[in-house]
Parts: sequence; C-alpha cells; structure tokens
Amino acid sequence: MPKAIVCRELGPPESLRLEMFASAPLAPGQVRVAIHAAGINFPDILMAAGEYQLKPPLPFTPGVEAAGEVIELNGVTDDVAIGDRVIVKLRYGAYADEAVVTRSQLTPLPSTFDYAEGATFLAAHGTAYHALIDRGQLKPGEVLLVHGAGGGVGLAAVEMGKMLGAIVIAAASSEEKLAVAQARGADHLVLYQREPFRDVVKRITDGRGADVVFDPVGGEVFENSVRCIAWGARILVIGFTGGIGLARTNLLLIKGASVLGVRAGEAVRRDPAAGEVRIKALLEWAEAGKIRPNVSHRLPLEKYAQAMRLLIDRKAIGRVALMMRP
Repeated sequence: MPKAIVCRELGPPESLRLEMFASAPLAPGQVRVAIHAAGINFPDILMAAGEYQLKPPLPFTPGVEAAGEVIELNGVTDDVAIGDRVIVKLRYGAYADEAVVTRSQLTPLPSTFDYAEGATFLAAHGTAYHALIDRGQLKPGEVLLVHGAGGGVGLAAVEMGKMLGAIVIAAASSEEKLAVAQARGADHLVLYQREPFRDVVKRITDGRGADVVFDPVGGEVFENSVRCIAWGARILVIGFTGGIGLARTNLLLIKGASVLGVRAGEAVRRDPAAGEVRIKALLEWAEAGKIRPNVSHRLPLEKYAQAMRLLIDRKAIGRVALMMRP
C-alpha cells in the first residue's frame, strides 16, 4: 500500500504522521502519478501549523510540488502517456507515494533534471519569474538586491536576475550560502552579520541604491531595504520568514518607490494564460541549462520532520527534497 505524510492536528512537523492509504480509483479525466520526489516549501510548514492563508480541512497531506512517473490514465490521451516523467503541481498532497491529479496539473520534467530537481523547480523559480518579470519588470543593467539568497527562492532570483542582465547583490547569513549564490551568478556578496547591508548596497552603487529588492525575509530586512533604494525602485514582498515589516511611507514617497506583493500561485489561478507563458519560458531555460534548482538535501519520506526542520533552522542551501524511491 502507498504511504503518505498526514496532518491530523495542526502543529509543528513532528505532529505529522506517516500512514498507509488505499489507492483510490481514477475518475474520468484523472491521472495517477507514482511520486519519486517532493519538494519542501515554507507554505507546507505554515499549512501544517494552521498559519497559511490556505487552510485545508483535516486530515490532509502537505506538499505543493512533486515529480514522478505517470502510471495510470482514465480517458486522458492527449500529450500524456504512461511512463511520462512529469512535474506535479498541487495545492497540497505531495508528501506521498502517489498522487491522483488532472492533466492540467502536470508539466513535462525537463530532460536535464532528475526527479529531485523537478520536484523543487516550479515553486521557487515560478515565484522568481513572477516577481522579477511580471511584478518587478527587471531591466538589463539594473541593480537587483536579493535577500535570503541562500534559500530556494532567493537562489532562483539570483540565477534568473543574472540571466536577465541585472547586476545582482546577494545577501545571506553564511559564507557557504554566499559561495553558492556566487556560483549562480551573483556579482556582489553581502554577509548580514558583517555589516549593515544597506551600507554595503550604498557603497556598491555609489550611493544610488538598488532598483529592485527581492525580499522573502520581511521584518527588519524589509525596513532597512527601504533605506537603500534608488529612485523608482520596486520592492518585491515575497514572504515574511523574519516577521512582518513596517513601511516608512515617507521614504517610499521621496524615492518614488513601489512595494509589490508577489503571489505566484494565486496570479496563475486568476490568469491561467499568464501562467502558461511563465511555464513555457521556465522549461525552455531549463532545457537550455540556464536555470536549475540547487538541491542541498535529499531525504527519504520517513524523515519528513527532519527535512522540514532544515528549512525552519535555515540549514538548507537552495532546496530540500523528500525521496520516495531510491
């Protein structure tokens, strides 16, 4: 029988359970995928704790992205076949041996990726795409400041920002994370503990400041970012792992700056056509070797709590994947 990680009561990762479940028969138009890997994302952790905007009814299985092999179809014949290697997009349910989905939830796995890379691709790189291209409208030659540059979405932003022709300043909490960011294209590196990042940004830019700020951290990072921006800057609010930041509206006014919320998944639900454009571009760049997830840890499904803790404790560099099949 297949296995899944089940949330029966809201709480920390350790409150989740590994359980067996019976495979459900397919309804017309459904596809069964044998999951080989699932990506760990902060929304999974927040959802299990009851702290995310989406609150599934209990019990549920966390996980918004996976990769695997199509093993069964019911009436689905167009451009998908048994044996296809695919990425699976979910609102939850990825921490399992198998998933039953519709054709629209499947994306071809890039030929250059293994399953762990496929399972950690679209959430982070899709967010970076929506932030930098749709919301931030990043232009070649502009200065992009990326906070949390050692995390999955931060590294995706570093990689994509450099590909788009920006001057990338990567800020992170360790030398090891910065080394990976530099390998992904960062032009300048900022270690948070060494000196205030806003001073470094001003020095690098000769006092002008950053044109675009990519901020998945929030809190004081957001508040200090407002103090090192250029005229017309766009501050992209990706998340708030460091707390909710407060905006100094006078500084935003003086700089003619914009603060833009980034919700990549919701944007696709509201505008599916834009989502198709995004995925097409991401897949082309992946096949060309221009972008690739950095998977620092691959753990078996049974070690789900340890895998989730790697994100909570900021020990991951890039992405963490649960592996269902060795």
